[in-house]
Amino acid sequence: MTYTAPLKDMLFDIRHLAAIDELAKIPAFEEAGFETAQAVLEECAKFNEGVLSPLNWTGDQNPSSWNKGVVTTTPGFKEAFRQYVEGGWQGLQHPLDFGGQGLPKTIGAACGEMLNSANMSFALCPLLTDGAIEALLTAGSDELKAIYLEKLVSGQWTGTMNLTEPQAGSDLAAVRSRAEPQVDGSYKLFGTKIYITYGEHDMAENIVHLVLARVAGAPEGVKGISLFVVPKFMVKADGSLGERNDVHCVSIEHKLGIKASPTAVLQYGDHGGAVGYLVGQENRGLEYMFIMMNSARYAVGMQGIAIAERAYQKAVQFAKDRVQSRPVDGSLPGSGPIIHHPDVKRMLMTMRAYTEACRAMASVAAAAYDASHHHPDADTRKQNLAFYEFMVPLVKGYSTEMSQEVTSLGVQVHGGMGFIEETGAAQYYRDAKILTIYEGTTAIQANDLVGRKTARDGGQTARAIAAQIESTEAQLRQQGGAAALAVASRLQAARLALLDVINFVAGNTKASPNAVFAGSVPYLMLAGNVVAGWQMARALLAAEQALAGGDTEGFGADFMRAKIITARFYAEHLLTKAPGMRDSIVEGADSVTALALDAF
Repeated sequence: MTYTAPLKDMLFDIRHLAAIDELAKIPAFEEAGFETAQAVLEECAKFNEGVLSPLNWTGDQNPSSWNKGVVTTTPGFKEAFRQYVEGGWQGLQHPLDFGGQGLPKTIGAACGEMLNSANMSFALCPLLTDGAIEALLTAGSDELKAIYLEKLVSGQWTGTMNLTEPQAGSDLAAVRSRAEPQVDGSYKLFGTKIYITYGEHDMAENIVHLVLARVAGAPEGVKGISLFVVPKFMVKADGSLGERNDVHCVSIEHKLGIKASPTAVLQYGDHGGAVGYLVGQENRGLEYMFIMMNSARYAVGMQGIAIAERAYQKAVQFAKDRVQSRPVDGSLPGSGPIIHHPDVKRMLMTMRAYTEACRAMASVAAAAYDASHHHPDADTRKQNLAFYEFMVPLVKGYSTEMSQEVTSLGVQVHGGMGFIEETGAAQYYRDAKILTIYEGTTAIQANDLVGRKTARDGGQTARAIAAQIESTEAQLRQQGGAAALAVASRLQAARLALLDVINFVAGNTKASPNAVFAGSVPYLMLAGNVVAGWQMARALLAAEQALAGGDTEGFGADFMRAKIITARFYAEHLLTKAPGMRDSIVEGADSVTALALDAF
């Protein structure tokens, strides 16, 4: 159950699809070109392969535990977290002003994938800390930044996101936790928060909770929610830790997967009120929390890619080792490794193609994020921001749904052995399930794609992406060759299907909302499929050009040939789903909504 970071594939995406050397022309990233990316990723791989990966199985078998309010993490996690902090990994893509390294998200995302492939339960702690840092950078006062950011960026303290309550899951309008203003400008918080990832643990000396609550007299619904910083331990004027705050872990959940990650129930204010500090302005908490959520949603998409990669590696190794049955073509005199069987190859190629395509899509999205925040030209920033925001629900929704299929195929490749915990294949399947649920279910991502990302601008951003895809089709035809022409044909059909759905969504969301939202998740899956396929087409172009020019840039000719084959497989086996998905969305809404409620 070892893990080897797919460095070549990551670096290929970073160079050819995300165009990191173009990003390095931006003043903020002058020292962050391809050579830097390669050095950072290689070092990151050593840590994750050597330190975190061996703890993954241990965490599943010996999860975090709770006893009288104290949470003890899996043996080895605390020491591994110390090494993670000492290596500076928490601050990789955070500002230099607060002790970070200031590297682009394009590099940070690849490191995040490795972290999650090696040990997803462990990786959740840094993931939530990243979100807290982003929220404070954007909305925190100078005083809050001075107190908390340096310690969060270093990893000395960790962060959490507190939204959910027993009666308020996805519907945050139902949040009841309350905040009472105090004469010194602080607030006292009261309430219960559930599903708080790393809400209590023993790996860091302090935990900084970002908490949604209502101030007395606030408007009803989401417009009356504020955001507060609530530290586990109070922070003294000199930065040292003081007394314990009135926030306590009353239990942790027993889960299907990611068992080593403690998911806490936190109780605020049972002993007089938890001291909290307002982030930004009252009643704008949901706006600020969405900064954390967007950061986390992209990161969860990377988790989907990461767990798919881990499942793929496990399945390939098993398929090479497991001897069972004679190949149908008679190529071996007797039974051979199951990787000789065409259907096993089909499953492995499906796993590989999905994972590489989603990695490529996420890498391109990360580069757009970097340009949207740091490019000196305002119009370029605006265009990249629109593209990135459109991509977030695709990276989150499509990549995590993809991980369900890939990890399930991983079990299937193992056959009956996959259903037995000792082989380890089932852990990836179980761990992956949460990814389509937390940080907004797939349906919530789809609602965002329909409402904010498509209907709001009349489909303008979506059609602009389709125009870029059409340009890639022209490049494929110009390049010629069997693989390029096959991909061009499938990509065109998929793009036209996507355009039909974009027009349907943009034209009917207001007039026929039930019809549109009946197909919202299929729309997300269609859009993700097409955009990921587009990136595989771009990868094919780059690989064929490298081979034709005789310069494979250190990746090797075998790698480039495999990239071409994988891209063609994606087009012929996965992109071909697009026209059928178009039909179900545009023409199939009535059969979704027609059945009377009492007939269910």
